[in-house]
Amino acid sequence: MGSAIAGAAGGTPKYRRVIVKLSGELVGGPEGRGISPEAVRSLSEQAVEVSRLGVQLALVIGGGNIVRGNQAAAHGVHRATADYMGMLGTIINALAIQDCIESLGVETRVMSAIKAEEVCEPYIRRRALRHLEQNRIVILAGGTGNPYFTTDTTAALRGMEVKAEVLLKATKVDGVYSTDPAADPNARKFDRLTYMEVLKRHLNVMDATAISLCMDNSLPIIVFSLKTPGNILRAIRGEAIGTFIGGEDYAP
Repeated sequence: MGSAIAGAAGGTPKYRRVIVKLSGELVGGPEGRGISPEAVRSLSEQAVEVSRLGVQLALVIGGGNIVRGNQAAAHGVHRATADYMGMLGTIINALAIQDCIESLGVETRVMSAIKAEEVCEPYIRRRALRHLEQNRIVILAGGTGNPYFTTDTTAALRGMEVKAEVLLKATKVDGVYSTDPAADPNARKFDRLTYMEVLKRHLNVMDATAISLCMDNSLPIIVFSLKTPGNILRAIRGEAIGTFIGGEDYAP
């Protein structure tokens, strides 16, 4: 594995069961399109590093590198159809990640909310918990199985179902900003936010349904960049990276 990942190894994990939300664009590499073998390899190495520390790891993958439901809908495709297309894209991404992780020697299971039994298991909560207890990396595809819901909401929902201790939102940006840092040089990065601050400020973190689910069930969120190898491990070890989102009295 790369030296940056190896250098982050060691220490006691702060969290023992974690759900990680990955956008499809991260699988697509710098262009955010298609599937980049290099991007999949980097992501897989980080997942393997965490798993080998004994952390129970579930990944929720998006499909935006293949098709985004809202964009397809904007071009005339019925929104429900467009969202199902996006869900199928997540299965393609999940299979790519599964193949790479297993080539590194760690067992995985792909579980989908929409049936594709020839290539993956249907999502069943109790079965997912069993896989996690057996230290298999669980890759969750197919969104919630319903149109009009994002994979952000999927991550929040599945995080509650499997009793994850934290939701890690891996992005291309190193945290949450007051405005788009790519467009506004004066954008301010937040180290910590409450759920209500995210909702009231309309910050572009996760959709409101996902934030509300996390708030109602006290599931903390850490938003950080996946561009730096080893950041998933750093977040799980409790290092101060990215932006922490929690309740008023929650100590990160």
